[in-house]
Amino acid sequence: MCYTACISENVSVRLEKSLSERLRLRARAAGETMSDRLRRYADEGVRRDEHPLITFRDGPTGRRAGLVGGPDVWEVAMWLEDLSAEPDPVAALVKDLVLTRPQIDAALRYRAAYPDEIATRVELHRQETAAASQS
Repeated sequence: MCYTACISENVSVRLEKSLSERLRLRARAAGETMSDRLRRYADEGVRRDEHPLITFRDGPTGRRAGLVGGPDVWEVAMWLEDLSAEPDPVAALVKDLVLTRPQIDAALRYRAAYPDEIATRVELHRQETAAASQS
């Protein structure tokens, strides 16, 4: 996300007191400011609206996009890269996994919308795997 290098707009929002308190508590528990938490919620909410089968989850490498009830988007993208020699990589992936064509299509649409995010996750995984196998 790009808050300091990009042009930003100040938006005023009125929240119910109980919601504001819950947001502040969650932000503080995560070591974030309330503004940071609200920005993340807004960004992820818009992404969810644009990509209905996508959700976001925490993990050791931070927040990442994943299929609702399925693997992370970067994993689907990596598996498809690994199957690139197949005549139909998507069909091969559907056959090998418990993923449906609509789930894979949703992951591909998300990857197309956020290619750098997904490519970075795939590269991070490949580097960590290579480093672990050398140990």
